[in-house]
Amino acid sequence: MSTLINKVLSTRAGYGLTVLRIVVGIVFAAHGSQKLFGAFGGYGLAGTAQYMESVGLTPGYLMAAMAGGIEFFAGLALIIGLLTRPAAFGLALLSLVAIFTVHISNGLFMANNGYEFALALLGGSIAVLIEGAGKLSADRAIAG
Repeated sequence: MSTLINKVLSTRAGYGLTVLRIVVGIVFAAHGSQKLFGAFGGYGLAGTAQYMESVGLTPGYLMAAMAGGIEFFAGLALIIGLLTRPAAFGLALLSLVAIFTVHISNGLFMANNGYEFALALLGGSIAVLIEGAGKLSADRAIAG
């Protein structure tokens, strides 16, 4: 079992990936706080649930709580570098759902509510998933 834990916590990455991990984590945590708490001009859980229902993600309240929870808590995990690979995996899946349920029909560009921003976050999440947390992370400190 310790081999599996070491594989999850290990990192090959340096300081560059640390910066990417923290920035992507901040963006996801902020988006999650919009969905869960209505922070930063967000709609909160009730408003997000209503939107989720309108795009066919039902039950809306559960989908809003799951999306907001994954964004917020996995975003925090990326910021501190704790369990980064599982967090990045969840965020990558969430980004794919956002791209294919909301943004794909609008094209690439954000000006048309396209998928470019979600695609960039997907790329950052996959990079962290592959390389690990980087030099400055709780994962690296735990793995030794």
